[in-house]
Amino acid sequence: MTQTRLDKLNASLSTGGLDSVILNPGPTLSYLTGLNFHLMERPVVLLVAKDQVPAIVIPELESLKVANLSYPLQVFSYPEDPSEWDNAFRKATQALGLDGKRIGVEPRQLRLLEFRHVKNATPEADFPDASDVLAQLRLRKDKTEVEAMRRAVQIAQSALEATIPLIKFGMTEKELSAELMIQLFKHGSESEMPFAPIVSSGPNSANPHASPSDRNLQVGDLLVVDWGAAHAGYISDLTRTFAVGDVDEEYQKIHKIVQEANAAGRAASKPGVPCANVDKAARDVIEKAGYGKYFTHRTGHGIGMEGHEDPYMRGDNMQLLEPGMAFTVEPGIYLAGRNGVRIEDNVVITETGADVLSDMPREMRVVG
Repeated sequence: MTQTRLDKLNASLSTGGLDSVILNPGPTLSYLTGLNFHLMERPVVLLVAKDQVPAIVIPELESLKVANLSYPLQVFSYPEDPSEWDNAFRKATQALGLDGKRIGVEPRQLRLLEFRHVKNATPEADFPDASDVLAQLRLRKDKTEVEAMRRAVQIAQSALEATIPLIKFGMTEKELSAELMIQLFKHGSESEMPFAPIVSSGPNSANPHASPSDRNLQVGDLLVVDWGAAHAGYISDLTRTFAVGDVDEEYQKIHKIVQEANAAGRAASKPGVPCANVDKAARDVIEKAGYGKYFTHRTGHGIGMEGHEDPYMRGDNMQLLEPGMAFTVEPGIYLAGRNGVRIEDNVVITETGADVLSDMPREMRVVG
């Protein structure tokens, strides 16, 4: 599989007007090589050049990771002495003949640390944005990837179900987040989870990206839980909104509106449909109910090895959905200073429609 993915990238380089790409530790490097490195003070860079054996620059302490690979890879390692690091990069880029060439980069991922070493080794090279070429590689998930995401969804849902009985009036958002983290690990999530759970209550729930705080859960709150798990390098990203005890009638109303918007977004998710249509389907429900100005973000984003990747469910995105594309459907209503609601599911486009990976109840559930 790794060689197939590297071959696919090789074929895409000419189409994208590139001679090569450079990647530092992150999802794309892992996708192409099956290798996992973390970002640290020692640079790691994969160099893939057209019709050549790829090269990797690594610290000597990582040598065992590349000792018994099933595909050819040129390895250039360096010792602890930073004065010798540029030499390893120079040897790698010379082996691939990269100076003066168009070397594609991943702007959201490549750090200045790694870039400087490559730039020093190839002073005459150009470094265009390779985002589109690299995004296309991971855009359509195969069966193995979908099953990994399905398992990540199952882990996440089981973990939250196990956490719900532990929710009590007066506990803090941080305490609830900690309990959920424990359950995610107990139910099988990998240690490197896609993101820290968002647990927000009352006025905090009106902030889509709130961080868990010391606020105590109170009767009348809406409680937003946005969480996910990781399995085999792939992630889930879900949201459910709960009632803490009895809540006002308007909050029950907006929960039902968001639930309907979520269903409309899922129903609009089909092959050949523009991403914008998914956004419109969900947004129309909320706007017709009179809460359009309180839905302040796009309807969804792609998922896979990253929590946010292509494709994006935005009103201006006319990209057509294709089988294998995976994304979230997550409409919301946020009443500043009061309460908020979001309901989020994970969807994969099939040949005939959509496979909704998540099935945890979407109705308002009372906790506490």
